[in-house]
Amino acid sequence: MPEKAKRKYVIVTDSTCDMPPELYSQMGVKVMKLSFEIDGHTHSDGDMDYHEFYDMMRKGSTTKTSQISPAQSETAFEKYVKKGLDVLYLGFSSGLSGTYNSACIARDNLLEKYPEAKIICIDSLCASMGEGLLLYKAWEKMCEGLGIDEVAKWIEDNKLHLVHLFTVDDLVYLQRGGRISKVTAVAGAILGIKPILHVDDEGRLVKIDKVRGRRQSLNKIIDIMCERIEGYDNPVIGISHGDCWGDADYIADLARKKLGQDTKVITSYVGTVIGAHSGPGTLAFFFMGDKR
Repeated sequence: MPEKAKRKYVIVTDSTCDMPPELYSQMGVKVMKLSFEIDGHTHSDGDMDYHEFYDMMRKGSTTKTSQISPAQSETAFEKYVKKGLDVLYLGFSSGLSGTYNSACIARDNLLEKYPEAKIICIDSLCASMGEGLLLYKAWEKMCEGLGIDEVAKWIEDNKLHLVHLFTVDDLVYLQRGGRISKVTAVAGAILGIKPILHVDDEGRLVKIDKVRGRRQSLNKIIDIMCERIEGYDNPVIGISHGDCWGDADYIADLARKKLGQDTKVITSYVGTVIGAHSGPGTLAFFFMGDKR
């Protein structure tokens, strides 16, 4: 049996976990929100209705995003450190954002002020519900009685087994973000090519395959899952989507046929910060496997 933690601790994370809001409440985690702009108006991640957000993007609205600052992280951490609680922070991939680095700056500043405190910052190297699913599993370990160091070690040992598989319906958003060239985007649109992307071991979004047709891209994601899942139990998997519930339901049904009907599927929107780069029609699938 694991030893009980000598000091109580809390888990802090970012809004880029893209989890259903009720799960954050259930887990009792503090969520720091990144921000985004749409047509020049600034909002906190998740504060706009998701359907409205994606509908605006479909109509041509422009978007950009901002990371969490060191000051925001310091304020969030200090709230708990003042109370004598330790902090385990699970951060958005450093391969996609500077938010994790902001948290490290905040940690160093606070440890000078509160030398008795423990603040552990972990670069999840994950995005969207990949980060969220890792958070969920860390919370389960916390509930089992593992202390902050034990949970942190479990995360570090397992984070590169959290597989992220993405596909998008419209290549224009990846082209705007510099993920693909304009020529590739135009050719893909004409030919109906859909890319399969993943988050690699450096936490970056990388294309790994391409297929023709939306339904084929969803089927391919499940094929890849079957190749990578051997030896790993997956009682819980994650699906996030850019306002395409039908496709999310379709891939959930395929996954349950492979993994068992009792598999818990956590489904939620791709949030407004990540969605600002991936666009409407994004479908992302997350599970534990032998490699990313």
